[in-house]
Amino acid sequence: MNRILILGASGFIGNALYKELCSYFDVYGTFYSNKSFAKNQHFIRYDLDYDGIDEIVTQVQPTIIISALRGDFAAQIEAHVYLTEYVKTKPCKLFFLSSANVFDAYSSYPSYEFDKTLSESIYGKLKIRIENMLMRLPQKKYAIIRLPMVFGHNSPRILEIKQCLKEKIPVEVFPNLVMNTISDKKLTQQIHYMINRRKSGIFHLGAEDLIHHEEFFTEILKSLNVEKPLFKNVYTSNFDRFLAVLPRDNKLPKHLSTSNQETLEYISGKIKE
Repeated sequence: MNRILILGASGFIGNALYKELCSYFDVYGTFYSNKSFAKNQHFIRYDLDYDGIDEIVTQVQPTIIISALRGDFAAQIEAHVYLTEYVKTKPCKLFFLSSANVFDAYSSYPSYEFDKTLSESIYGKLKIRIENMLMRLPQKKYAIIRLPMVFGHNSPRILEIKQCLKEKIPVEVFPNLVMNTISDKKLTQQIHYMINRRKSGIFHLGAEDLIHHEEFFTEILKSLNVEKPLFKNVYTSNFDRFLAVLPRDNKLPKHLSTSNQETLEYISGKIKE
């Protein structure tokens, strides 16, 4: 049986992965500030800024590491330098959750798996730097998973929308942003499949269609029974700007594909847990 270590398992995506995988594999996870996880013997406290990741990896001896880490960028790089060296010499594989932001310098079209990465943002440059570390390894040793916007019932973006509604302040939307999305439910199913089928390489786990940010958020607010939403329009370009990662070369089976409409139906509760 695979022994899986999820780094950042107390976060939104990391915890969704833990819940999906823990019934099928021997799964461990790290947490930082949420003390409720301390009661679970499969969770280990990890302070990215002060603790060495080597002690946790040595303790767990994982065959698969899933990195969903957040925090100080320099500390993330240091941790991934160690992880890259670790998987190079051990019977272990690293799944790295990257982002569409590795392409945020390209605004005129969506991006596919083998397009050249180029970012103008600090966040995107961080993800590129870690991706480049992994791509020096044999391909069977890593899976780079580039994500679009990820939504769920209690995802940070949904909680932010609900907070805006509570405080009666405008919800920020980007009318010229063209994107794709995925739900935490579909994302975890896709990664589960990738583990079972020993997939490796670069994957874009997002909807296979595109939608404007404003349209998507309008539909979310409709599902929350908000008839006349109050929006704050933010324009970063005079033309449509794309920030979307589309699967083309490394597609998963049809039953695991998804659409922006499916994400919306999941958020609204039409698709059950």
